[in-house]
Amino acid sequence: MDPDALQRLVTLPMPYGKHQGTVLADLPSNYLGWFAREGFPRGELGRLLALMHEIDHNGLAHLLEPLRRR
Repeated sequence: MDPDALQRLVTLPMPYGKHQGTVLADLPSNYLGWFAREGFPRGELGRLLALMHEIDHNGLAHLLEPLRRR
């Protein structure tokens, strides 16, 4: 797993949509699930959303907490 991608999850805000401005790591599970069903956007944002979905789906979001404190 790319450490830079994990850091981006706790710093990058969602650029558009219902949850615009919300840091990717704080997006609700149902929103991430919607992307998983409907398709993730292309590029870095899509890769990060897919990664966050996997982290959230597997109950590992707590592992991002140390990165938030940096």
